[in-house]
Amino acid sequence: MTTDTFFSIPKASAMGTVTITFEGEPLTVPAGISVAAALLAGGVKNFRSSVVGGGPRAPYCMMGVCFECLVEINGTPGRQSCMIPVREGMAIRRQIGAVELRFDAGEKA
Repeated sequence: MTTDTFFSIPKASAMGTVTITFEGEPLTVPAGISVAAALLAGGVKNFRSSVVGGGPRAPYCMMGVCFECLVEINGTPGRQSCMIPVREGMAIRRQIGAVELRFDAGEKA
């Protein structure tokens, strides 16, 4: 059997489903799974671009070690999608390049 799906999750969950959006497209996924699992199950293969060379990146370890799964969630960049459970209405976008870091001159390092 051949399929284009490279990652799958059960369609039914005892906790029900939630709807999230990725790049403006809705995805209905089981509640309680990670954002990374939801995106992979939805066929997303490119989560972010490398800060060196701009190459596409996607989850590797799925346990918060590699930082390859960084995305923007609800306007906040640099989120590890493998460590964050999906929630109803999440708006997720690819992270393109490096995150802009803001530094307040009044803060102590």
